[in-house]
Amino acid sequence: MSASAPASAVRLTRLRSGLTVVTERMERVETVSLGAYVGAGSRHETAAENGVSHFLEHMAFKGTERRSAAAIAEEIEAVGGHLNAYTAREQTAYYAKVLKEDTALAADIIGDILTHSTFEPEELERERGVILQEIGQANDTPDDIIFDRFQEAAYPGQPIGRPVLGLEAGIKDMPRKTLTGYMGRHYAAGNVVVAAAGALEHAAVVELVARHFADLPADPAPAAAPASYAGGEFRETRDLDQVHIVLGFPSVGYGDPDYYPTLLLSTLLGGGMSSRLFQEVREKRGLVYAVYSFASPFMDGGLFGIYAGTGESEAAELMPVTLEELRKVQRGVTEAELGRARAQVKASLLMSLESTGSRCEQLARQLQVFGRVVPTAETVAKLNAVTVADVERAAGRHFRAAPTLAVLGPTDRVPGLAAVTETLAA
Repeated sequence: MSASAPASAVRLTRLRSGLTVVTERMERVETVSLGAYVGAGSRHETAAENGVSHFLEHMAFKGTERRSAAAIAEEIEAVGGHLNAYTAREQTAYYAKVLKEDTALAADIIGDILTHSTFEPEELERERGVILQEIGQANDTPDDIIFDRFQEAAYPGQPIGRPVLGLEAGIKDMPRKTLTGYMGRHYAAGNVVVAAAGALEHAAVVELVARHFADLPADPAPAAAPASYAGGEFRETRDLDQVHIVLGFPSVGYGDPDYYPTLLLSTLLGGGMSSRLFQEVREKRGLVYAVYSFASPFMDGGLFGIYAGTGESEAAELMPVTLEELRKVQRGVTEAELGRARAQVKASLLMSLESTGSRCEQLARQLQVFGRVVPTAETVAKLNAVTVADVERAAGRHFRAAPTLAVLGPTDRVPGLAAVTETLAA
């Protein structure tokens, strides 16, 4: 193995297998967060595999060659630790938080579930039922499922447009070999970052990871299919008290020069109580309870969106007001609101660094996205360098592009995509 040992608290080692180990020692804490971050999520699935990444995340806790499902839960909770996981479009994560003296146990359990899960048929069928319940719950939650419908309309017929949970029919029919085959291809050593932060010694963590993750496959993992934004419209009429709307546009990836201007644009437009949309749409006009914007970057692009939930009678007024705000922000950003947005983003970043779990996740994500750990000072400097002109340019780049519209609920008073496009182009 080769190692680098910078003077900072962050240290990085790449094992001969290709597995990356990164740690950050934090003073004055008594805990350690440790996670394995796999560079594979729903956008790496074929149509027939849709939902397999999330299915795998569930099955990881359902038994290994050495531990039953109950034993996994009992061992981590016997030391007061927490064990969890999540699936996203470009990543699947398995992580634990423990007292510093139990770091070895965390590494053992996570390494065990990633390399020796058994996928017993009885557990597989039981968890299949749990996931089907989860899909049903999401479908019954309009302010949740609307985002899946928005993503599908933006990227039709593509892996990145398919739902992370998968579809009911696919999960019902998914055989065990789909899970084991996908895991064997994508859970390769070179596609995994093990990150840890807290009261730790780097060399000790490297030794634990080398031992407990030794059986990860060595073959390179297949790359994800490129994303190609198309844009479009989803509209479903349901008998609901509110209509749920997501309006979005093609956006930028992590490495784009407009990444930081876009982040600040989203914050000043709809990122807090002082934001333009909150003040105009909710506070001044009372049209919504919830309205916000979001920027979702990917490795090769992204989405910028605005969500609003409103009553049927208010829906007709909501869209023109929102579209006017999108036009105005392209030419009228003030230094004061940019300053507020910058302060919000910087505070969120710096506050998150007080958490071992957030630091652990940030280390892994930076390595997977940028191929290096990005110093906090560098991120702050880039945020500080964003100007009013940068934000206005980013706004023009986004809001003059082809939109995507998703509407769910009493939809009659929400204008269609053609009308939205025409208004934005005026």
